[in-house]
Amino acid sequence: MDYTEARVYLENVTKYGSVLGLENMKELLNRLSNPQDDLKFIHIAGTNGKGSVLAYVSTVLTEAGYCVGRYISPTLFSYRERIQVNGEYIEKESLARWVSEIRTVIEEMTKEGKAHPTVFEIETALSFLYFKEKKCDFVVLETGMGGLLDATNVVKTTAVEIIASISLDHLGVLGNNLREIAQNKAGIIKPETIVITAEQEEEAMEVLTSVCEEKKCSLYVAEKKEVRNIHYGYDRQTFDYKQYQKLEISLAGSYQIFNAALAVEALEKIQMLGYPISEEQLRRGLKKTTWKGRFTVLQKKPIFVIDGAHNRDAAKVLRQSIDLYFADRKIFYIMGMFKDKEYEAVLRQTADRAEYIFTIETPNNVRALPAEELAQAAKKYNANVEAADTIEEAVKKALAMADEKDVIIAFGSLSFLGEVTKTVEGGKE
Repeated sequence: MDYTEARVYLENVTKYGSVLGLENMKELLNRLSNPQDDLKFIHIAGTNGKGSVLAYVSTVLTEAGYCVGRYISPTLFSYRERIQVNGEYIEKESLARWVSEIRTVIEEMTKEGKAHPTVFEIETALSFLYFKEKKCDFVVLETGMGGLLDATNVVKTTAVEIIASISLDHLGVLGNNLREIAQNKAGIIKPETIVITAEQEEEAMEVLTSVCEEKKCSLYVAEKKEVRNIHYGYDRQTFDYKQYQKLEISLAGSYQIFNAALAVEALEKIQMLGYPISEEQLRRGLKKTTWKGRFTVLQKKPIFVIDGAHNRDAAKVLRQSIDLYFADRKIFYIMGMFKDKEYEAVLRQTADRAEYIFTIETPNNVRALPAEELAQAAKKYNANVEAADTIEEAVKKALAMADEKDVIIAFGSLSFLGEVTKTVEGGKE
């Protein structure tokens, strides 16, 4: 099996959908000799911010000289982006070789009448095999959905668990209220480990405290009151956190300050476990961290931003960032959403601020909300809305409409932001 054949195989497996539960994942990994048991994990759950926290933590650890695997989803530019070691994508040859081995094991499973693993389960197993082969010191792992029954939650050898901001998302799947959703995400917490959390709503915090007490874990909170002297900017931001002064990050977005503080808190606790990180390495890693798709500035005349705000909390912080950085500028939106997301709530938070809104349908996804349907919903909050036939059309029309000092923001599902980026940057990856 070569790389192209491996990709075709994985694409065909998508028909098995997404299934919450660990039984099949455990069966698959057991037949692959449980590579995850030879790795040390930093496991991250949460509704918003977990990807950014992953980026900060993994970049600092790499800067400190450790071999660090990172497993992320969704990706923006390349399929191989989801599995990285020290920022380098998995090689095509390695991906093909391991997918071939996994396929052989799956054929044995299905012959015995067992369920076919989902594509996320296969990709997770693939990442574990690859990270073991690369002898990673740490694997920084974010959950796909929730925590308790997420395929990543087969891991037992966690160094620390990090809980980013928890809010209402995947209602009816992960739970029907904040308490139930927090309980699901707290499912990644293992007995007698160190848990670091962002400040949470009272209900979510009560759940995390209770779970940590029950499992005899040490719980640490990255408190917002410890974040001081914040200087915002869409290309550079600085802040103090606890004993650290003028920490600098390159990621934009008002919320990135607090994501970075959560990462610093986690890195402090990782040092407590006997893994040295100097202050210089911490500072260098934070500054070098990149994370495309999270209030990322692609160009400056006009300013063109991409952001993965796809639920009510993410839309709230996007609006805060718009008001913070661009209070006096005209704003143009390009929006694409999934039909199972809170697009009405996102529109309520953001639509009135735009001079003009272009809606698109996210490509090649059965969950995509049609552009016209999103446009009709947007017109409840803003009269200047147009459904575009393609992403390229929306980008070109927005660029033609905006002056040099204006701002274009493409946001919603991360799944279309890669194509937006390629269009804006003239096809560069």
